[in-house]
Amino acid sequence: MRIGIEAQRIFRKKKHGMDMVALELIKALQNLPSPHQYFIFVQPDEDSDCLKESENVKIITLPKSPYPIWEQFYLPKAVKKYKVDLLHCTSNTAPLFLSVPLILTLHDIIYLEKISLSQGTAYQKFGNIYRKWNVPLIVRKAKMILTVSDFERKRIMDHFHFSSDRVQTAYNGVGEHFQRIVDSDKLRECKEKFNLPDQFLFFLGNTDPKKNVIGVLKAISILKAENKLPCKLLMLDINRDYLKKLAEEIGDLSVLDEITFTGYVPNKDLPAIYSQASLFLYPSLRESFGIPLVEAMKCEVPIITSNTSSMPEIVGDAALICDPFNAQSLADAIQKLWNDRVLQKDLSEIGKERANIFSWEANAKQTLAIYESKL
Repeated sequence: MRIGIEAQRIFRKKKHGMDMVALELIKALQNLPSPHQYFIFVQPDEDSDCLKESENVKIITLPKSPYPIWEQFYLPKAVKKYKVDLLHCTSNTAPLFLSVPLILTLHDIIYLEKISLSQGTAYQKFGNIYRKWNVPLIVRKAKMILTVSDFERKRIMDHFHFSSDRVQTAYNGVGEHFQRIVDSDKLRECKEKFNLPDQFLFFLGNTDPKKNVIGVLKAISILKAENKLPCKLLMLDINRDYLKKLAEEIGDLSVLDEITFTGYVPNKDLPAIYSQASLFLYPSLRESFGIPLVEAMKCEVPIITSNTSSMPEIVGDAALICDPFNAQSLADAIQKLWNDRVLQKDLSEIGKERANIFSWEANAKQTLAIYESKL
């Protein structure tokens, strides 16, 4: 069987969640014994070394163009040219006109829910508009929809009135390099490279409103005002001007003094940062999965996360839960976990064990079985 996989953005240098999911799935499929040939459709970019061709994987680079044009025009043409028997689109959207069966990974339907699109970057707003147009049309054509948690599966079925056999949960995995780093030289090299504080609270988010950056700033401001902030907050690759606007909004510009910024951190360096964090904060308002939660569990760092959407499903008993809509709840959770070393140790041990549930090999085996059942 000739299987096409859309992986448009995996070659970009600054990869985000869906890019890493597509890349890790393809690598896992590449390593599974099977008689099938995979055609990976990508757009040219800087990091072309992240995936190499092999006997069963051929990389097809299509012309660089805006996302909708690439997906609606160049991708279906390539599907015909390379005579694939099935196309798997990995990032929520897909071509409207295809001559082969479609498997769609629908990570979430947040953009179809009553969440304001007035915030976020222009790129994020445009992406939401495109998905809001494309997804309701394309889900009706897909032979199978994969999503990343039982929570999101139920949301999709309820929203589109699908039966349970139209949507399957395929949990994301985590890269094999995500392990607790104990080598002192590696830790020191990372600390110097990114100018890490001796102790820090680690927050991994971006400018998408659902990541709740403003809630984190409010919690830090509360702790600072009460003289209970235990250490610096570490943020990766978030624009300072954006944070300044949020700090002005909460009426506390001094909160910026409590933040250490690293700039962009390559995925390969993240384990050494997790491993040096005192606590990991992931108080999102809404997630379909939350891969950083599994990364943090693998690296044995105590976690604070939200009581909403998929996050309790992913962490189980391996995290302290807070209300992400209440900054005081987050501030209280930080103070509680910081002061309870026994709880920190317990959560770290439970998390390390729970993280074994999530693997890209298992994801790839499930995905391959779906490919083979849909022809």
